[in-house]
Amino acid sequence: MPKVFRLGLVILILVSCTGCDRVTKSIAKASLAASPPVSLLNDVVRFEYTENPGAFLGLGSGLPGDVRFLLLVVFAGTSLLLTLALIVRARSSGLGPLIGLSLLASGGVGNLLDRILNNGAVIDFVRLGSGCIRTGVFNLADVAIMAGVAMLLVSSAAEMRRGPPEVKTDVQDAS
Repeated sequence: MPKVFRLGLVILILVSCTGCDRVTKSIAKASLAASPPVSLLNDVVRFEYTENPGAFLGLGSGLPGDVRFLLLVVFAGTSLLLTLALIVRARSSGLGPLIGLSLLASGGVGNLLDRILNNGAVIDFVRLGSGCIRTGVFNLADVAIMAGVAMLLVSSAAEMRRGPPEVKTDVQDAS
């Protein structure tokens, strides 16, 4: 796959996913922050505004602010830069891993921007479920991260099913 195409696809995914994430969080903040949850589809989808100072499902929200900043901004930002470098420098990975890593990075960028712009917290606003069985509250960046992980797992499973590439040699069997 040509490097220009790879880079263009990565930029397209990063800009579109991060942009959509920023827009949906802005809408959520403007319309949900001061209102009760909004229920749709017989309460299967619930829009409710929360600011999460922790990581996934609030993990680490009780840590001191300096430690959270170090882990969730500095470490996460460094990891994102390394992931983006891997995406750009990888030569042999197929379309699946490229899209998966790009989605993963775009979700990370969306949440990192949120932490930087929102005093260390991420805006979450969607909850799914029925009755007492519900997901945690999440956002579009989280969806991109999960979609990226799923794409990487599917790509990896497909690669494992294909097996290792055959090695062809010019040496004839002497028997």
